[in-house]
Formats: sequence, C-alpha cells, structure tokens
Amino acid sequence: MNLEERIQQSETRIFKAVFPNTTNHYDTLFGGTAMHMMDEVAFIAATRFSRQVMVTVSSDKIDFKKSIPAGTIIELVGRISHVGNTSLKVNVEIYIEQMYAEGRELAIHGSFTFVAIDENKKPVNIVK
Repeated sequence: MNLEERIQQSETRIFKAVFPNTTNHYDTLFGGTAMHMMDEVAFIAATRFSRQVMVTVSSDKIDFKKSIPAGTIIELVGRISHVGNTSLKVNVEIYIEQMYAEGRELAIHGSFTFVAIDENKKPVNIVK
C-alpha cells in the first residue's frame, strides 16, 4: 500500500450525541471535553496509519467556530495531513448535526502532532 492509500485508509470518523453530562453552564459542549474527543480521534487515526505506539506531542491551534448545544449529534473526523520521519500531524474537525433536521455545520477544527516511539520511549521511523 502506498502512502496516499495509507492516509485514506486511516481516516477516522466517530459520531456522538451531546448529552447534558458533557455540557457547561451555557448548555453547550464543554471545550475541554471537545479537546479530549479530538485528541482521541487523532490518536486513533495516527495509530491506524502507523500501526505503532503513538503519543501526542502537541495540539496546534484549535478554533472554536460555533458552540455545540446539548441535544445535538456531532461527527469527529480525523485525517492525516503530514507525515514526517518519526512524527505525523492529524487534522480533526467536529461537525454539528441537529437530531431532527437536515444539514450539518463545522463547529471546531484543530491539529495534533504525534510521534512514534519504541519500548524505550525513543522516537522511531513511521514509514518503513
């Protein structure tokens, strides 16, 4: 499988319902919860691409474009955007869908960088 095929195969999509236990005092998804979910999706995409032990080393600019109300469905999409020797970058987007209406909107996007490590926690090559 070539690099482009590996990138396509590793795209990760997860759907979740936004329940009250994940919201803040404004009845919208708590920002820290959104970031947690984004890092998880990014980790899954990175691991699916590399099939190695991956650790988060940074989260880049995360833009909260639209608040996410309780009672909506969200889709998190993680895609590999850059592959280096020992690290890779994953872009993550969160889309909002109303439960009982058509359409969806981009609410949050950001990127996360991961490094592949060995049993001694030293960086190793991703692409073999």
